[in-house]
Amino acid sequence: MKSFPPRNADRDRVPFLLLLPNMVTLAGMCLGLTSIRFAMDERFGSAVALIFLAVLMDGLDGLLARRLRATSNFGAELDSLSDFLCFGVAPGILLYKFMLEPLGSLGWIFVLIFAAAACLRLARFNVMRGAGVEVDAPKDEAKNHFVGVPAPAGALLALLPLFAVQAGVLSALTPALVAGFWLGLVALLMISRLKTLSPKSLRIPRGLIVVLMFTLVVGIGLMFTRPWLLLVLLDLTYVALLSHGVIKARGRIFS
Repeated sequence: MKSFPPRNADRDRVPFLLLLPNMVTLAGMCLGLTSIRFAMDERFGSAVALIFLAVLMDGLDGLLARRLRATSNFGAELDSLSDFLCFGVAPGILLYKFMLEPLGSLGWIFVLIFAAAACLRLARFNVMRGAGVEVDAPKDEAKNHFVGVPAPAGALLALLPLFAVQAGVLSALTPALVAGFWLGLVALLMISRLKTLSPKSLRIPRGLIVVLMFTLVVGIGLMFTRPWLLLVLLDLTYVALLSHGVIKARGRIFS
């Protein structure tokens, strides 16, 4: 009778910590999908909160993967698919239900443009990662910036009209076409060649540390008292940074 070598039980088991980053990614995907459901039910506050949590999950899964040395091609592809759902599809549907629905087919076209831009951006990132290139920049600059607006930032930026209406900064009667053109502009920024800020490159001057600490305190206060206004201020701060990047690029935004 033919005998078989003993089965190695260790090879059939994977350490739980190696699965943790992918589990966080799947949790973020579930948050994005549930955000779509809440948007369809017109529970806009809950839908925004879930997208914001998905942004936090997106940062957490990458951090865990690097710290635990659990990076893999499977995890990278899973992350991209989750990002497309959470930051390409969910924000577009949310803004459509909140402001763009009166435009009918035209409003949906803006949603499609935004989703397509998110898809193209993620595809470009995957191609560059597969080629061993992080961004289209010299190697010593690659860690200092992103190329175009990252998908999570683009999702929150796209929702600025919703934040502004909920905060009372804009009237509820704001033309839907304004929100549509804004969504299209954010889509262009996502696929642009504009160099945008990366957290890895942040360096805080010592003289501004105290200011930063007080800003954090004010932000926490707004989080519990005027959360919509806080989101508007965060978006406007990011817009100011983007404007600085446009001026610095001297018109060389698109290749």
